[in-house]
Amino acid sequence: MKNVKIKRVFDLELKLSLVNQIEKGELRVSEVSKIYGVSCTAIYKWLDKYSELYKRKTRVIVESKSLSNKNKHQSDRIKELERVLGQKQLRIDYLEKLVETTSTRIGVDIEKKIKRLS
Repeated sequence: MKNVKIKRVFDLELKLSLVNQIEKGELRVSEVSKIYGVSCTAIYKWLDKYSELYKRKTRVIVESKSLSNKNKHQSDRIKELERVLGQKQLRIDYLEKLVETTSTRIGVDIEKKIKRLS
């Protein structure tokens, strides 16, 4: 008996579903290949044809150095803002204490007077 090649045709809905699952990271190309008995090359052709993320002309590159630099910069910025905020809070505390002390010394509630004027 001769080896007969069987040409299998996969339904478009199945291809689109598998491409979608690969895009979402739910399945890997190698897993689809094993489960459905189709070559990785065929799956990559499906991705090229039906996926916006996996087009041959499009490459997604994530540079870990740039991400870590960005994270470091953001972390430094947060620290600087926290420092400035701390200084502002100290100034507010100082001014509130000054108003309280002055009110006690002169016998007039300065805060109430200011609220009435505004």
